[in-house]
Formats: sequence, structure tokens, C-alpha cells
Amino acid sequence: MARVPSVDPEELPEQYRDLVVSKLQGKPVNVYAALGNNPEVLAGTRAFLSSLWESSGLPDRERELVILLASAENGCRYEWHQHVRIGGDAGVTREEMAAIADGDFEAFDDEEALLLRYAHAALGREVDDALHEEFVAARDESTAVGVASLANGYSSLAGVIDALGVELEEGEVFAGWDPRE
Repeated sequence: MARVPSVDPEELPEQYRDLVVSKLQGKPVNVYAALGNNPEVLAGTRAFLSSLWESSGLPDRERELVILLASAENGCRYEWHQHVRIGGDAGVTREEMAAIADGDFEAFDDEEALLLRYAHAALGREVDDALHEEFVAARDESTAVGVASLANGYSSLAGVIDALGVELEEGEVFAGWDPRE
């Protein structure tokens, strides 16, 4: 059950109204409507997430692999559900999504498995020198910063979603941790 009301964009000062609307869906979404209870935090969160989304150094598919992993590891149904669709549009198969939810990186090629291992370690605060050096040798320092920030940024968002009790949009049915079903 939602712990804060969903804010109607029209109730916000004009400079914040568009921030409740998903750029991808073109309509208000519950997570942003919940954050609208504090418009300045909504604006900051949207700016932060946009920077992670656009500047992580990852192509769309790999960005979605990391976001799906962060959502799964945090048990964040709302974010997982949103990114099943977005990830699918970016080329992540439902079989791969189920593998991520199971923590099984064997379904991925070596490059994507390394990406997921690095993101997983970043989420668990378990990146060691060997893994970091392996990742940077395969990518670069900028992408390591992007991946660690992307994974943990969405982990932070999962905590906010949980604290505020953000629910799926009306009429939506949870995609499931195994979206093949």
C-alpha cells in the first residue's frame, strides 16, 4: 500500500510538472508522483537518474542488464516490472531476465558476464582489486565509475520505492521475476 499520496502534476509548481511524467511512457508514473511530495527531491532524483542513464558509458542493453540486476538484488518489484519492458525494448530477452533474477550470469557472453559480476560486486560492496583491474582492462575507468554508480543509484531508488510503498501503476500486473511465465 502506498505510504504517500501520488501527486497530480497539476498540483505542482509549473517547473516541476513535467518531472512526474515518464519520458519513455509519456504519462505520469507512480514513482515520480510519490517523489512529487517533495518537488526539489523529485527534481534532483530525476537529474541524478538521467545522468546515470545517459552517461554510464554503457549501451542501452547493458544499462538495462545492470538496472535489472540492481532491481532483482533489492527485491524491488516496481523497478523490475518497469525495466522488464524497457530492457526488452533494449534487446534483453526474457530468458536473460530470468537468469539475472536467479543470479545466473552463465547465460551471458564473457563481456556481459563480467559486467554483471562487477555490478553485483559493486552492489554488495565486494569489488576487490582483481575484479576492478579485470573490468577496467576490458572497459575503462570511466565505465567502472558509470557501472558502480548506475547499480548503486538504482539500489538507492529501490530503497526509496520500498520506504514510500510505491505500487505498480493502476491496471498493471507484476511481470514476475521470471517474465517468461
